[in-house]
Amino acid sequence: MKYKHIEIYTDGGCSGNPGPGGWAFTFKADDLFEKECSGGSPATTNNRMELTAVIEALKASALYQPEKIVINTDSQYVKNGITQWIQNWKRNGWRTAAKAPVKNKELWVALDELNSKLPVEWKWVKGHAGVEGNERCDAMVRIEMDKLLFG
Repeated sequence: MKYKHIEIYTDGGCSGNPGPGGWAFTFKADDLFEKECSGGSPATTNNRMELTAVIEALKASALYQPEKIVINTDSQYVKNGITQWIQNWKRNGWRTAAKAPVKNKELWVALDELNSKLPVEWKWVKGHAGVEGNERCDAMVRIEMDKLLFG
């Protein structure tokens, strides 16, 4: 099935940094089809989980060949990284402006590949501000972390 528009919300987090973490996404395709997905990792960072949420969401939405994908993230790290910083990182051999190696390079490479192949629009939303999709993802992330913390 092919959809015109997919609206995605993503979130990631962890208990401790590093620590047990979770990622989650929700998406709605043409207001007709909804999907949720989440996962976790026993030893990770907030930024890795934020990136993983977006990568997994884009992989899932690519199957539907959308004309437009809107990613709503509460992570400035993800939004700024993919829309502003990544071109300089690549130009500088995956080094930051301070000449340090880019953290989470393998995730950035995966995200860059998906972003370059898909019609993605990036939006930042304030976390914990009552945005329904963001709040749902946050709740799913907490469930994933609790599974790892409490079994």
